[in-house]
Amino acid sequence: MANAASGVAVNDECMLKFGELQSKRLHRFITFKMDDKFKEIIVDKVGEREANYDEFITTLPENDCRYAIYDFDFVTAEDVQKSRIFYILWSPQSSKVKSKMLYASSNQKFKSGLNGIQVEMQATDISDIDIAEIKERAQR
Repeated sequence: MANAASGVAVNDECMLKFGELQSKRLHRFITFKMDDKFKEIIVDKVGEREANYDEFITTLPENDCRYAIYDFDFVTAEDVQKSRIFYILWSPQSSKVKSKMLYASSNQKFKSGLNGIQVEMQATDISDIDIAEIKERAQR
């Protein structure tokens, strides 16, 4: 599936892994990246179900963009166990301009193929997606 805006295709494994996270709850997180030639979005890293938020954060590179999915479990004020699937466009300020532009132009098309996303965020710095922000956004 090629992206009309940027011409970047999406590897089938991306949708397969997302389905495993969403439906089967096999993974805690998935990061996706563009291949070296910026022609295809591929799976970058997959976090085991037991992985925590700190482990997820360490997979985000300081100088390159990523798309990320994080399945966040929490307990509501009413003591009800819930889960929210977060979609994060990671675009650090230190990324190359070409990378930022291609990730931004491919974002909407890639995201639209991931049915079941409940919270969307964009981040240029880890502080944009610290655990307090994630908890606050999950409760909305």
